[in-house]
Amino acid sequence: MPRILFPWTLVGMLLLNGCAAPTASDQPASTPTPLATGLEAPWSMVYAQGSLLVSERDSGRIVEILDSGQHQEVARVDGVAAQGEGGLLGLAFLAPNQLYAYSTTESGNRIQQFTVQGTTGSLSLSAPRTLLSALPSASIHNGGRLAVGPDGMLYASVGDAADPQQAQDLQQLGGKILRMAPDGSIPDDNPFSGTYVYSYGHRNVQGMAWSSDGTMYASEFGQNTWDELNIIEAGGNYGWPLVEGSGGTTDQYTDPIAQWAPSEASPSGIAIVDDTLYVANLRGALLRSVSLDSPDSQSELLEGEHGRLRDALLSENGDLLVLTSNTDGRGNPTPQDDQILGIKLVPQSPTG
Repeated sequence: MPRILFPWTLVGMLLLNGCAAPTASDQPASTPTPLATGLEAPWSMVYAQGSLLVSERDSGRIVEILDSGQHQEVARVDGVAAQGEGGLLGLAFLAPNQLYAYSTTESGNRIQQFTVQGTTGSLSLSAPRTLLSALPSASIHNGGRLAVGPDGMLYASVGDAADPQQAQDLQQLGGKILRMAPDGSIPDDNPFSGTYVYSYGHRNVQGMAWSSDGTMYASEFGQNTWDELNIIEAGGNYGWPLVEGSGGTTDQYTDPIAQWAPSEASPSGIAIVDDTLYVANLRGALLRSVSLDSPDSQSELLEGEHGRLRDALLSENGDLLVLTSNTDGRGNPTPQDDQILGIKLVPQSPTG
């Protein structure tokens, strides 16, 4: 049975400001309810053995969210050097008990593996095993998102670390999405022999998720022109720094399926519910829904209501969790920040 319960009633529809009228793929939602408050620069959410875990970028803590909304420290990751956008970033979990964490150190970014121990409400972690270290790092563009794919492999986004040229260099790991086996080895079926590189030409991928048919999607920070939502294919070149947004004149680079002005987006974590993809936006301070059947069909939710949004996750109850990011030095925190917001999703039939 899921541990996190959401005692909400459906009290109204969110105001949809947006680009298109609702379609069958849209999922209007109830008014958000805080599930937890008082988090410090949180970055990633993941379920592990029925418990909801959250990483805190600057403190290096992993905390467990209790039924009461309180949080208890599961671990404080050693060696985290929080500077700028770096620190303790993405988390991923592989059943039955393996937790992965991406963090910045003085000598670069790294990916570590932990064994989850204990029981719900009092979890702890084993000593870490470092799978990959000395990944490119800087005060900006560290990447940091981790996700376990439907193939059971671990995917990691590595930013260009303020060195755009390495994104096109297959001999370097910056500006890439990496794919590795759960033990940290390079899978034999990776698109480029002998390397973790799965896709390249990325500036700073911040969200990764898969639809029910196994299609991989990723959100990415642009520079000054376009933020992107991409379908990720093995071996694909996504153009950075030669192309930002749709290339238009060549099939050498894979074009995004949706793009937005950075001032309106800065897309971070993503979650897929049925045939709708939800994007948490930082600078745009909103949650955007995108129909996967028709990516031009979009709606903007929560616009300006809760500040910067860092991550989105489908809960074990089928509700949507959204993580705010107002205590990271770039937001305007309220006394409640940072928060996990719970949204009860309601399927909507097409109208016409």
